[in-house]
Amino acid sequence: MQESGLRAENDLDGWRQILKGKRSALFLSVCMLPLVMVATRKAGAAPHRSMATQGAGSRQVAERASAARAADGIIEDIRVSGNTRIETSTILSYMVVRPGDPFSQDDLDRSLKTLYATGLFSDVTLRREGNDLLVRVKENPVVNRIVFEGNHAAKDEDLHKVLTLKPRAVFSAETTADDRQHILQVYAQKARFSAVVTPQIVRLAHNRVDVVFKINEGPQTMIRKIAFVGNKAFSESQLAGVVSSKESAWYHFLGSSDEYNPERVKYDAELLRRFYLRNGYVDFQIKDVKGELSSDRKSFYVTFTVDEGVRYRLGKVDIRSSLRHVPAESMRKHVELFAHQWYDGKAVQDNATDMEELLQAEGHPFAQVHPEIARNPEKRIINLLFDISEGPRRYIERIDINGNTITQDHVVRAQLPFAEGDPYSASYKKYAKESVQNLGFFKSADIKDTPGSAPDRVNVAVDVVEKPTGEFSLGGGYSTDVGVIGNVGLKQHNLLGTGVDAGISGTLSLWQQQADISITNPSFMGRNLVVGADIFFIENNYQTYQNYSEGRYGITLRMGYSYNRYLSQSWNYSLIRRWVNDAWSEASWYILDQQGASLLSQLSTTVMYDRRDNRMAPHRGYYVSAGGDFAGIGGDEDYVRGKINGAYYIPLDDLTNSHDWTLSFRGGAGWMADWGNGRRDVIDNFYLGGNNLRGFLDGGAGPRSVGSRTGQASEDLLGGRFMYNASAQLTFPLPFVSSMGLGGRVFSDMGTVTGLRVRRLYTDPATAGSRYTPVSGNMISPRVSVGAGVSWKSPFGLLNVDLGVPLIRSYNDRTQLLRFGFGQQF
Repeated sequence: MQESGLRAENDLDGWRQILKGKRSALFLSVCMLPLVMVATRKAGAAPHRSMATQGAGSRQVAERASAARAADGIIEDIRVSGNTRIETSTILSYMVVRPGDPFSQDDLDRSLKTLYATGLFSDVTLRREGNDLLVRVKENPVVNRIVFEGNHAAKDEDLHKVLTLKPRAVFSAETTADDRQHILQVYAQKARFSAVVTPQIVRLAHNRVDVVFKINEGPQTMIRKIAFVGNKAFSESQLAGVVSSKESAWYHFLGSSDEYNPERVKYDAELLRRFYLRNGYVDFQIKDVKGELSSDRKSFYVTFTVDEGVRYRLGKVDIRSSLRHVPAESMRKHVELFAHQWYDGKAVQDNATDMEELLQAEGHPFAQVHPEIARNPEKRIINLLFDISEGPRRYIERIDINGNTITQDHVVRAQLPFAEGDPYSASYKKYAKESVQNLGFFKSADIKDTPGSAPDRVNVAVDVVEKPTGEFSLGGGYSTDVGVIGNVGLKQHNLLGTGVDAGISGTLSLWQQQADISITNPSFMGRNLVVGADIFFIENNYQTYQNYSEGRYGITLRMGYSYNRYLSQSWNYSLIRRWVNDAWSEASWYILDQQGASLLSQLSTTVMYDRRDNRMAPHRGYYVSAGGDFAGIGGDEDYVRGKINGAYYIPLDDLTNSHDWTLSFRGGAGWMADWGNGRRDVIDNFYLGGNNLRGFLDGGAGPRSVGSRTGQASEDLLGGRFMYNASAQLTFPLPFVSSMGLGGRVFSDMGTVTGLRVRRLYTDPATAGSRYTPVSGNMISPRVSVGAGVSWKSPFGLLNVDLGVPLIRSYNDRTQLLRFGFGQQF
C-alpha cells in the first residue's frame, strides 16, 4: 500500500509539471479530478479498511467481555461473618474486590492472600452465593500473658525485651516461631548453645491464649581449645595472653572469659591486630576466625589463622610543618620516637595526638598532625613523617543535649571543654565524652557532630542515657587500721538533676566511729567552680597501740576550680573541735599534756597537675601536687604546714606484651613550723607507717616516748614536724588467675619522720625530774621495707593483702608484717 501511494504521488507530480503554464484553471480542475480520485483510492483504500477492521475487533472484545460478565456475574454485595473483635469495615478495607466488580478469580485470590497477610486470622474462606460474595474468617486469639518456665541464666525481663509478641496483641504462630529464635540468641550470648526452647499455647475463654516458653537451658558451652595457625614470631601461650577469651579451667569459675561468645571472639581478632601492630608487624592480617562446636554441643574449638608478615623497624623520623609560626624544628623535641626501634603503631598515633593537643593548647585550635609512613619491605624499615598542617576551620554553632530526662542541661554543658562559638576540633570529642562520663550520672555518653548552617559551622550533639544516681549502702568488712567495719549510707549523686552530690553516712568499727553529712556542687552558679561542705564527727580509740582516745567534730567548707584539663586548685576551710581523753595510767607526760579539748581553725590549699590516664587505676602518666595549711585564724593552734607529693607510672607493654604490667614511683615530703603560741598538739604532726610505709604499724616509724611514769614498758607515738617517703612498685597479673580479678605487686618503701614537736620537753633529767621521759626514733635516716601483695576484685568486695618486711628500722619501731583490708557495699 505504501508503494502504491508513492507511485500515485509520482504520477501526480508528473501531471502537475505538464499542466503548468498555458492550461486554464477549469481544464486543470476537470482533468485532475479523475486522477486525484484514482490516486486517493489507491493510496487510501487500505487505511480505511484497517480502521474498519479495528472498529469491528473492539466491538468483538467488548461483546466478549460483556458475555464474560454475564457469565461470571457482578458482585452485588460482600457479607462478612465470623469476626467478633475486628470491624467488618476493617476487613473490607483489606480486600481487593468491591461491590460492582466482576467475580474475577485473580482478584478473589489476591483478596484471600491480603487477608491472611494481616496476621489477624487463622482461617479465611471466600464463597459465592448468587451474586453475593460471602467472606468467613476465623480470628487469631489475643495473647493474655507470656510466661517463661525453666529460665535461670536469663531473667524474665531480659527475655521480654527481645520478644515481638506482647500481651493484648494478636497471637501469631509465625511471630511465636520468630520469638523462639530471639530467645535462643539470648542464650547463645550467654554461651548456652545447647538450650532448647519450646513454645506452648494454653487456650482460654473468649478466644484468648497464654503463651508459655518452656526452656531447657542446658550447660554452658565452654571453650575447650584456642589454637593459632600461622604464628611464628610469638608462641601460642603469648598470643593466648593477648586475647580475652580463655580455655576452660577450674580457676575460671568466677569469670566468664572461658564461655564462648562470638562477639568476644571478634574482639579478640582486633586485639591480635593491635598487638602485632604495636610490635612492628604492619602487614599483619587475620585470615580466618573459626568457632567450631563439638559434636556433644558442650564446647567450642576456636582457631585464629593469621599471616604475620615481616617486622619493621623505624627508619628516618622527620617532621614537616605548613602551620604558620610553627617551624618544624620547634616540634622535634616533642617527638618521642627514634630510629631503629621496632615500629609501634599505637606509639606513633599517641605521639601525633600529643603534639596535636599541645599545638591546640598553644593557640592553634585547628592544628592537625598526621603520621605518614613509607614501607621498605626489602630493608624492613618504615620511614615516618609527622605532617603538621592547619585543618578546616570550624566553629561550634549549636550544642544539643539529648536523652537527659533528669539531669539539667547546664550540668552537662559545664563538663564540656567547649562552648557555642568556640573553635571545634575532632580531638575535643574524646575529652568531652570522658568529662561527661566522669560525672557518673549516665550509663553511656556519646558525642556526635553534624554540619551546621555554613561550611565552617558544626552542630554538636551530646547523647546520654540516664542511670539511677541514688545509693543506699549497707556493708561491712575488716581493716587492720580500724578492725571490723560496719557502715550505712544514703547518697544522691545528682540531686534533682542539678548535679549536686549530697549524702549522709555512718561507720562503726571496733576502734572507730564516724558520721558524715556532705554536699558538693560541681558546677556552682554554672561556672568552673566546685563548692561543697562537710559536717562530721569522728572518734578514734587508739588504745590497741596508743594510750589515749581522740575525737573531733566540725565543718569543712570546700572550693575548687580547674585552670585547664590538667591543672586544678582547691581551697578548704575547717573549723574543728578536737579532744584527747581516756589516757591510760601508763601514758607518757607528752600525752597527758594533750588531754582536754582544743579548737582548730585552718585554711588549706592544694594545686595539682595530673596527667594520669586513669585516676582510679593509672597505667601511664604522672601527677604532682603541692599544698599548704595555715592554722591560726582564731582557734588554739598556730602553725604552717607544707606538703608536696607526686607519682610517675611507666607502662611495660613493650617488654611484656601485656597492658597489665606497670612500674610506678611515688614520693612525698612535708614540713611544718609553729609561728605563734599555739598548743602544739601531737595529733597535728606528721606520722609514717601503714599505707605510706608498709611493713610498719600506722605511725610506727618516727619519734616515740620511751618508758612510763609507773616504770612499765610503754610507748606513745608522737610523730614529727618533717616527713619524707618514697615507694617503687611493680604491679602485674597473676598467672592463670588474672581473669578472676587477681593481681600481684612487689614493692619497696622508704621514709622517715623527724623533728620532735610537743608542748613541753621532758628529755632532760635535770629539769624534768620525775617527769623525765626520753624519746627515741627521732632521726633523719630512712626506714626501708620490701614486700609483696595481692589484690582481688572479688564478687564480695576488694581484698588487699600486703606482706612487708622491714630492712632498715630504728630501735623499737613498731612493725606490722601482714596488712590487709576487705569490705563491700551492697
